[in-house]
Amino acid sequence: MARNLSFVPDDDLRTELNAAAPASQRTAAFSVQAVGGPSAGSAITVSTPGRRVLVGQSEVCDLKLADRRVSRRHVALALAGDSLRVLDLGSSNGTYVVGLRVIDVLLRGGEDVVIGDTTLHVTRVDVTPDSSSVSPRSSFGRVVGSSPAMRALYPFCERLAQTDVTVLIEGETGTGKEILAESIHEAGPRANGPFVVFDCTTVAPNLLESELFGHERGAFTGASQARAGLFEQADGGTLLIDEIGDLEPTLQPKLLRAIERSEVRRVGGQRLLKFNVRVLTATRRDLDQEVQRGRFRDDLFHRIAVARLELPPLRARKGDVAVLARHFAHVEGADPSAIPYDQLLRWEDAPWPGNARELKNAVARYLALGDLSEAPSPGAAAVLPPSAAFEGLFALPLARAREELIDEFERVYIQHVLTVHGGDIAKAAAASGIARRQFFRLKARAAR
Repeated sequence: MARNLSFVPDDDLRTELNAAAPASQRTAAFSVQAVGGPSAGSAITVSTPGRRVLVGQSEVCDLKLADRRVSRRHVALALAGDSLRVLDLGSSNGTYVVGLRVIDVLLRGGEDVVIGDTTLHVTRVDVTPDSSSVSPRSSFGRVVGSSPAMRALYPFCERLAQTDVTVLIEGETGTGKEILAESIHEAGPRANGPFVVFDCTTVAPNLLESELFGHERGAFTGASQARAGLFEQADGGTLLIDEIGDLEPTLQPKLLRAIERSEVRRVGGQRLLKFNVRVLTATRRDLDQEVQRGRFRDDLFHRIAVARLELPPLRARKGDVAVLARHFAHVEGADPSAIPYDQLLRWEDAPWPGNARELKNAVARYLALGDLSEAPSPGAAAVLPPSAAFEGLFALPLARAREELIDEFERVYIQHVLTVHGGDIAKAAAASGIARRQFFRLKARAAR
């Protein structure tokens, strides 16, 4: 039976959401209650897609247990389709279901979970979605997706955009965390201010403090002039600290102080400099586990995770692969119908370990190579017949040939999209579906 891969019309979707949904359209929620142990009677309901619920002794846990054999952050609970995902966070005494120690398990309701001296009973509760919990929109800013998993996130994004609270954006590599952060910035009252990105993985450890806080002239070898740090550069706007889970432990307390006091002292400086910056953070790491293992400060986590958004992987966004593929084709200046239906079906069934970024590259490759690619599914090799265009590449090792082909495509693409938008980098980045920082990187690389 053919699958419908098109957008759902907004009016039809509103009608569906506002109508009394039959049982088959209800979504799952789960009640988790302590039925044994020191905190018997305590309970929590897990009902929000994309949000983790923490259980443990820590003050930051949603379900706090007075059980000495329970770790500070013992388990994380989250919705996973019609199931409840229970993830052990590296606890000292383990998590048990039906007598078996588990690390990551999906439950359907009716099970008992034993942690320390506490027994948690899981009960499934069916709830009817309404227009306040599921957005009728198919995008938020430049974040595109009409799957239930994404539409459940949009109302939270819309509300958070109007606040100044710190937000932790979590998700696998390639899910679009930076684009979501920039979309939150652009939808809020700071939209006319700067949006500055600091990637903790791209700066040498000995330069991290200088990058964030700035330095005075002569502060260290090579500091020939004073330089404002990223907090100063982001004044009046938003600072995204990307991959914060990779931040050096020695810098974590300094970052905490800067965020709490809204002031920094440049390296080698004496004056405290005030700033007015909204801080967003993003990570591919499981920070709950990093805190449990002592690699990330609990107090810093508590400060940056006033609100948390977890971007689902592409494999969990049913129907969004085709939506995104057509979107990527459009921003590359192609007719979305240029991608045949059978190719969309093949992409829909792929695992996409690289998530939306991998899909975007697959679409670009398909549009660039056309019939030469023979529409391969992700992970399969494209069969390229010998031609003058590729003879030189065939003489190179595979890794080098692949790198040169991608570099050439990016160079041509960047030149094209800049020409189309009259050299306006902001518009070119938006049309490309990537953050401005990433566009600048590609432009600089293409110019070499």
